[in-house]
Amino acid sequence: MDKFTSLTGVAAPLPMVNVDTDMIIPKQFLKTIKRTGLGVNLFTEMRYNADGTENPDFVLNKPAYREAQILVAGDNFGCGSSREHAPWALLDFGIRCVIAPSFADIFFNNCFKNGILPIALPQEEIDKLLDDASRGANAVLTVDLEKQVITGPDGGSISFDVDPFRKHCLLNGLDDIGLTMEKEDAIEAFEAKQSAAQPWLTGAQA
Repeated sequence: MDKFTSLTGVAAPLPMVNVDTDMIIPKQFLKTIKRTGLGVNLFTEMRYNADGTENPDFVLNKPAYREAQILVAGDNFGCGSSREHAPWALLDFGIRCVIAPSFADIFFNNCFKNGILPIALPQEEIDKLLDDASRGANAVLTVDLEKQVITGPDGGSISFDVDPFRKHCLLNGLDDIGLTMEKEDAIEAFEAKQSAAQPWLTGAQA
């Protein structure tokens, strides 16, 4: 998993409440177990017309936001079914940070496990960031995870909270597998001890 330390990028405004995971990545795209290739289908039903052409009114289709790395969204983002494909699709598109008043719990947890930083802020702070995000190509925010500060295009800053353990994981690029591999020496020592004490478990001769 890529490390998340500080991110400077265009922020796209999506001031919709209750954006569920089926809106983020519809169910017909859940057949794959790959984490790549889903970005093109992110927000499919809003991004594309019935004939497959782009909807020019959808924010991520607008020239200023095609390379957005930050999404400023509405309340209860990521609600609905517990599909990990939702953060996969966001990440594959290029979104590394989602800022909203609140998140569905499972989606919130899945973001951290996949290298996305979800930030929950009071609505009045979200409104300020939505105003910043409305500036098109000038809607550049800097999210500094180490300092836990968001800096807007006018230099104003907003502090945010993050769980210390999750912060540690993002700063060091540690997903569940990475966390396990930090204990590799202890795991190998246990396996060697167990194999010596109970050799039949590994097929060795007693």
